[in-house]
Amino acid sequence: MAGRKTTVKIVKAPKKIKQMAIYGKGGIGKSTTTSNLSAALSDLGYKVMQFGCDPKADSTNTLRNGADIPTILDLLREKGRVDARDAIREGYNGIYCVEAGGPSPGVGCAGRGIITAVQLLKQQNVFEDLDLDYVIYDVLGDVVCGGFAVPIREGIAQHVFTVSSSDFMAIYAANNLFKGIRKYSDAGGALLGGLIANGVSSGYQRSVVDDFVLQTGTGVIQYVPRSVTVTMSELSGRTTIEAAPESDQAEVYRELARRIEKHGESKTPNPMEPPELRKWAAKWSERILAAERGEIESAGAGI
Repeated sequence: MAGRKTTVKIVKAPKKIKQMAIYGKGGIGKSTTTSNLSAALSDLGYKVMQFGCDPKADSTNTLRNGADIPTILDLLREKGRVDARDAIREGYNGIYCVEAGGPSPGVGCAGRGIITAVQLLKQQNVFEDLDLDYVIYDVLGDVVCGGFAVPIREGIAQHVFTVSSSDFMAIYAANNLFKGIRKYSDAGGALLGGLIANGVSSGYQRSVVDDFVLQTGTGVIQYVPRSVTVTMSELSGRTTIEAAPESDQAEVYRELARRIEKHGESKTPNPMEPPELRKWAAKWSERILAAERGEIESAGAGI
């Protein structure tokens, strides 16, 4: 008697989505960096979603020729119940653009928008249905508390990158972020992938950043010089990757994407305490001033 034919059902393992959060002080170029990173990753063939977590809801503008999109919180206020897909718009090269939004002015906590938006997309399996490779959260990094800490605290993002310049307040914000990562690391929170040094052009600027990551046990994943090409591109409502693809600046962002593509293990940083950070900053201030006066040859050497 012939045996029955057996059908073997192969269950395909779900694709692991790489989720990362990019933090940075307001005005440091965080959204510019994030949007160019998203564009560069999409050019490498990946399916990318950029998730704007700033209540200003302007993270994805340059991926959509300067156009605004409805935020998840706006739609919830209008309709009460929302299909998360109604808040998703496609931008440059098919990048999925989402803005969490914020509360009405003067009412509520802006961080709640992140919590609500993330929960909505997760409950409706949006990430899996869109077959994403990367979800990149663009998060305001001046304060790492409440809703703004959600990508770190709850492990929604596996890796965190911070955008900083050599300016003290940008470094202060990065150091605060490192404290948040260290606090939640033992509970399964996200770890630090590295620092993106933005607007770093002169020798002393790079040396200040290099010394900061040395003191905190972290590292720089990419140096992004200041460039008028970025300004020109954003004035046209586009990323540098789209507006000036052959430029040197576009290649800097492509190299950042390649480094993040190959990025492996993240780490727990070792932030400086406030007195230590102030002392460190004062030493650099003295060195830069001495270089300006010609008392020492260069401010570029480490202390």
